[in-house]
Amino acid sequence: MNSIRQVPSRVKTRRTEANLGAEREHFDKQQLSSISKAINSTETPVKEKHARRIILGTHREKGAYTFWSYALGFPLASSSILSWKFCHVLHKVLRDGHRNVLQDCMRHHSSLVEIGKLWAHLHDKYGQLVALYTKLLCTKMEFHVKHMEIPPNLEATDEVLERTAGTDINNVFQLTVEVFDYMDTELRLAETVLRQLNTSIAISTLTSGQCRLAPLIQVIQDCSHLYHFTVKLLFKLHACLPADTLQGHRDRFHDQFHSLKTFFNKARDMLYFKRLIQIPKLPDVRTQSDGGEQMDIFDQTFGPPNGGFDDRDLQIESLKRDLELLRAELERVKAEAQRYITQLKSQINSLEAELEEQRAQKQRALVENEQLRMELEAMRRRNAEYDSLQTTFIEAEKRAQATEQRYNKLKEKHTELVTSHAELLRKSADTVKMLSATQQTQDEVERTKQQLSFEVDRIKQEADMKLEEQKFEMEKLRRELEEKLAEISRIKATLQSSEQTSVQMNSSMTALQAEKERLMRSVSEKEAELSSLRQAAQVQQSSLQQERERNSRELGELQGKLQDKASQEELLKQKLLEEQFALLQGTVTEAENIIQDAVAKLDDPLHIRCTSSPDYLVSRAESTLTSIDKLKKGHAEYLTNMNDAGALLRALTQFSHLAADTIVNGSATAHMAPTDHADKLTENCRTCATESLQFLKDLKTKITLQKADPAFIRVIVQKILHLGQELRPKSMDIRQDELGDLVDKEMAATSAAIEEAVRRIDEMMNQARKDTSGMKLEVNERILNSCTDLMKAIRMLVVASTDLQKEIVEGGRGAATIKEFYARNSRWTEGLISAAKAVGWGATEMVESADKVVLHTGKYEELIVCSHEIAASTAQLVAASKVKADRNSKKLSTLQQASRLVNEMAANVVASTKTGQEHLEEKDTMDFSGMSLIKLKKEEMESQVKVLELESQLENERLRLGELRKKHYVLAGVPLDQVSEGNGETFSTTHPVSMSPKPTKPTLMKKPALAQKPNIPPKTMVSPR
Repeated sequence: MNSIRQVPSRVKTRRTEANLGAEREHFDKQQLSSISKAINSTETPVKEKHARRIILGTHREKGAYTFWSYALGFPLASSSILSWKFCHVLHKVLRDGHRNVLQDCMRHHSSLVEIGKLWAHLHDKYGQLVALYTKLLCTKMEFHVKHMEIPPNLEATDEVLERTAGTDINNVFQLTVEVFDYMDTELRLAETVLRQLNTSIAISTLTSGQCRLAPLIQVIQDCSHLYHFTVKLLFKLHACLPADTLQGHRDRFHDQFHSLKTFFNKARDMLYFKRLIQIPKLPDVRTQSDGGEQMDIFDQTFGPPNGGFDDRDLQIESLKRDLELLRAELERVKAEAQRYITQLKSQINSLEAELEEQRAQKQRALVENEQLRMELEAMRRRNAEYDSLQTTFIEAEKRAQATEQRYNKLKEKHTELVTSHAELLRKSADTVKMLSATQQTQDEVERTKQQLSFEVDRIKQEADMKLEEQKFEMEKLRRELEEKLAEISRIKATLQSSEQTSVQMNSSMTALQAEKERLMRSVSEKEAELSSLRQAAQVQQSSLQQERERNSRELGELQGKLQDKASQEELLKQKLLEEQFALLQGTVTEAENIIQDAVAKLDDPLHIRCTSSPDYLVSRAESTLTSIDKLKKGHAEYLTNMNDAGALLRALTQFSHLAADTIVNGSATAHMAPTDHADKLTENCRTCATESLQFLKDLKTKITLQKADPAFIRVIVQKILHLGQELRPKSMDIRQDELGDLVDKEMAATSAAIEEAVRRIDEMMNQARKDTSGMKLEVNERILNSCTDLMKAIRMLVVASTDLQKEIVEGGRGAATIKEFYARNSRWTEGLISAAKAVGWGATEMVESADKVVLHTGKYEELIVCSHEIAASTAQLVAASKVKADRNSKKLSTLQQASRLVNEMAANVVASTKTGQEHLEEKDTMDFSGMSLIKLKKEEMESQVKVLELESQLENERLRLGELRKKHYVLAGVPLDQVSEGNGETFSTTHPVSMSPKPTKPTLMKKPALAQKPNIPPKTMVSPR
């Protein structure tokens, strides 16, 4: 029966196991499907539903075991896109998965590091992103494993952050550094992704762009929390540490703040993020990197620092806590004293009540005495027996004497009570003195106890007032007792006649005796309480004495620590001096290597083919002179303060590179200079190197550091500068202060030339209408009208160029004058002058050619060439104006429209000229019907000969045109090796100084485009290095 009963439970267990196995198998299949769909090599973003299923799977199995078991099977090393999407899914799992996911992922930390190193060494865009993403994930896991209180999604409250940071300022400092590193990895990944999008023409609406942008959603979420953590931690650091200690943190936060703000602004402008995440907006904070008048970001955000935080602060905090304990103890003593005062008041109130009761008894006694007196009078009238009354009187007198004796004893007891009360007052005064002594001791420990002294004084005054009141009450009682004695003396006469009255007085005296005994007991109790108060005050005084001794010991320890810290500061200062001098020696050694390398190039055979322009040599020499001034200033500052060699090191680095550039470019310029100038230039370059090495040698030792002087180097560099100025082309002889006037003159001359051309064309039009008619008149009118339109377009171009030029000058001159701006930008100014001259000359030549064509003394080709030349000259003017113009300038747009109009009008002139030429030229009809085969063959050969002759003439003319252009470039001050390939020879824009020792063959001269003039590049030379 038992086995039969157990069968259903076994069957149920098997069915449960089967269901669990089926559910597990279904879960594994679902996870595998989601992981394989989310992580693949297709350049599309990860779908949210697949990532959500993976995250729900981690919560179901309370870990990421299944995720890693499938993820390890992916070929991450073969596809960068696959690795990128794997990192994205892992980031989501870390942020939103189960809390045990972090521990499971840390087991594969080394695998992530290996993947990052692999893709970092490969030149692949996604590979670079994968390297940065793996570094971010490793940093994230290491941070959260170290700080388990902060979850991987960074959603921690301020209390959790405070608990993680702790109270040790060193831990807070280290946690801030780790948060900075965390933020750096996040921002580096975001900046790289956005930079690749800008260079790969990908936008946020394309799947390729969304594949890169999708992980930035998690980056934005992390960065917002990390920024909040950084601000909170820096608030805490600034409350404990000085500003100079936190300067590195301030600079780092400053850089991260601007990088994060730039990232958020760029992301906010992208359509992809607008529908997925709300991007936080950082505050607009005015900053100035050089520390000017504007407030620093930390002055606005954190406020001024509150000072240092060291062991002395801990001691002060400990003393403050002890002071609070003492203050609490004093409050307790005050409360106890107040309680005693309250008890005394209650006893006084009870005594007053008893006194009132005695007064009532006295009144009753008076009434009774009055009754007794009346009875006595009646007895006197009724009793006639004097003897019996005398006997009674004697007995009453005896009783009165006994009562008087008892009263005297009561008076003595009362005197003793007054004496004991005075003793209590003196003891209370001693207690007040002890409290004041305690107050003085506390003042020696800390000056902040003045309020306690005031409170003690106030309590003392209140006690004095209470004692005065008690004295007044006792005096009042004494007076009342005296009155009572007087009354008793008056009653004594009445007691002589009545024994009954004496008995009653005896009973009242007995009551008074009992009251006195009760008062004595209360006085003894008060004395016991005062003794306990005295003992408590003595204990308090001893504890204060111990506290004073302990504070003196701690003060001695603090002084010893201060002395140790001062000695450590001296050692660190000496070490800083040595390190600064070591840095100076290393920099000097590197500078010597740079100068020696430049000197070695002077004798290098490969350097013989290197050339440079005098203009570039002059610019290098001027920069070197400026660096020598900075070097001299940095040397003086270092001699004044040897703790800081930063200025000297920066000046040395700049001087070494500029001096080497001057030496190398001086030698390269000498290769193109006349013999005398070349020898002087080479000799000065070698002398400059020798003097520079000598100066650097003096800087390497402390003995010769004081006498090091770069004045000799300055003299040699000035000689090189003068030689470079002598070697400049003659077209550069115009003084720079005359360039501004010359620009205005040339632009005005160009405008005048165009106006003159329009006037002459109108005259030619009127003359042609008088002298010609028919087809010729139509052709001439068409040509002259097109020329007039071209001149009008050129005039509009010149006006637009003049307006744009004024805008450039006003926007770029700053506080300088217009002439100073032209002088400072002399190369650009000379380009404007050259372009204006070319436009004016072209307009004049075109009028001359049009006149000849109308008069049938010129060629139509001359008019076509002139139109091409004008179009090229205006293009040169536009290019010269665009160099310094703002891209968003409206006047630049106007200039560009005018340039396009000039090109259209030039094309119209060419078309009109060609059309007129076709209409006026008579073409012979080719009739070869009457020729024989031999004659046709002969004509064919003659035609071929003529074609070859024309081709030969065309080739010779092209060569001649190339030589003319070469000569034009030489006169314009441009070396031949800078002429572009389209103008005759090979030209390299990035390396104007050729380093190849092999001579290059001149290429065949090519004909330029019809509507273009050869483009002359700027004359600035680049260093051969």
